[in-house]
Amino acid sequence: MTPAEALATLRAAEARDGRIVVEQRRLLLLRLADALLTHAEAIAAALDADYGGRSRLETLLADVLCAVDAARYARRHVRSWAKPRRVAVPYPFWPTRAHEEPVPKGIIGIMAPWNYPVQLALVPVVDAIAAGNRVAVKPSEGTPRCAALIAQVLAEALGPDIAATVQGGPDVAADFAAQPWDHLVFTGGTTTGRKVAEAAARNLVPVTLELGGKCPALVLPGADLARAARDILVGKAVNAGQTCVAPDTVLLLGHTPEAFAASCRATGIGLPETALANDAQAARLDRLAEGARLERLAPDGAGRHRALALAFPDPGHALLQEEIFGPILPVLALPDLPAAIAWVTARPSPLAVYLFGAAPAEAEQVAHSVRCGALVQDRAVEYAAFPALGFGGTGHSGSGRYKGLAGFVAFSTIRARVVHGKWSLSRIFDLPRKNFAPRLIERLVRKR
Repeated sequence: MTPAEALATLRAAEARDGRIVVEQRRLLLLRLADALLTHAEAIAAALDADYGGRSRLETLLADVLCAVDAARYARRHVRSWAKPRRVAVPYPFWPTRAHEEPVPKGIIGIMAPWNYPVQLALVPVVDAIAAGNRVAVKPSEGTPRCAALIAQVLAEALGPDIAATVQGGPDVAADFAAQPWDHLVFTGGTTTGRKVAEAAARNLVPVTLELGGKCPALVLPGADLARAARDILVGKAVNAGQTCVAPDTVLLLGHTPEAFAASCRATGIGLPETALANDAQAARLDRLAEGARLERLAPDGAGRHRALALAFPDPGHALLQEEIFGPILPVLALPDLPAAIAWVTARPSPLAVYLFGAAPAEAEQVAHSVRCGALVQDRAVEYAAFPALGFGGTGHSGSGRYKGLAGFVAFSTIRARVVHGKWSLSRIFDLPRKNFAPRLIERLVRKR
């Protein structure tokens, strides 16, 4: 099925069957959660084969359960989200009544990446279905076995009148981005995200872009260094660092790189359970790390299983400029918090900034100085699994938010509804105006 065929099929279903009512949405969300649980082990096996080594537990937790939790949460709350909201009317217009109502945007296009192919395809599907839309999903060609299972899950749970899956490589993805969807979601790199936004703009399609960036971890003087090292490595090890919100660079304040490295070695966390996804990813990381001193925390495993490695690059090295998206963790000592804030703000806004050992005043100083999608204290990564917490970036790390109520709103049009009465005070200004009307208007605009 081509992108244009998918859009046409869903448009025809929309025209024939009309809007998806709230109770039908709740049933579809239940069926989606059930289908994911039914196919959970098959998804884990498919991703393990696609990666050449993907942790079964990480797939079940970060891909399957994240999407299931999102579906269950949306199902519990969609009735309240979908209710109209009464809006106050100024007294000159009384007895007019006004309210706002969320209505579906229509057909939502979703372009998913390879790093969390199920979660990042199906959590936007959850939000779109909760808002009453139909969906077309373009899974990543980088995980073909998993892409086939995504298509199967959508077909079983939602059916061809609600969801379509489009398979293919970069040419198909470019065609997908160019279609006149009612909203387009893209998760991936900033460079590709810019191209997607340009293609969507030609059709005036609104977009949600979930991109990336360098998410720094600031270890402040008040931090317990052993605990901070462990919490940072736990977040970095998930999916071998191939996570858009993984800690990208450690900024040490009041701690030495040597002490931090010793604390990292003491954790016993060294070899991630998941391999690098493909040979191109491995070659990219090798090029990125050229010329930097690396300290591996364990021996590398078989195939593309790479150990976590601390990096101590020179200023200006590519590791300090580009998003790493892998198991390499640069470490940089800075003199104080203003220097760390300056380091962060000199780079494109990240999805997340992590703080370890921050006093309340220090956390507020960062919050008032730094633009980012999330400011997280004393853990890393796992906030992205909270189904009620809106997720998104800003600037180079993305635009728009999804998950929970934020996703429902993103995929809804908030429509105004107004019912006028037979008379209101405002009508004294109707044409033809009475003689007193100009004087009254002048009094109303006079500064009090």
